[in-house]
Amino acid sequence: MSETIAGRAHRRGRTWVTHLAEHGVYAHGRTLRATEANVAQALELVGVSAEVTLVPVTPELETLRAADDAREQALRAAVHALALRRTTRTDIALATRAPAWQVKQILAEQAKKDDSQPPAEPAATAEGTT
Repeated sequence: MSETIAGRAHRRGRTWVTHLAEHGVYAHGRTLRATEANVAQALELVGVSAEVTLVPVTPELETLRAADDAREQALRAAVHALALRRTTRTDIALATRAPAWQVKQILAEQAKKDDSQPPAEPAATAEGTT
């Protein structure tokens, strides 16, 4: 199983249901794991051998994902701002309530990004001013 197929699972009553239109497969189950197993079995029936990953979808989960994304962006901005002020990694972790490993990872990603960008051109000076 080298291929991974991702699908979206929707809650209908007491079951999760999914439809993979590109393969013509419908499946359902009481749990997400059972639904994934049913999708994998249905795919095998149509000759597709793949690992299945389902993403549960409800309005509340979409709101939660949006909040998680917003927090991640705010955390990155706070870590970068504190790092520019020469704050230690330990103090950044304490101030942001993020684990030290996450602060280290964010700073490493920023350093790698900074190294890959070309240097900025120097600002032009005004001629003839005294």
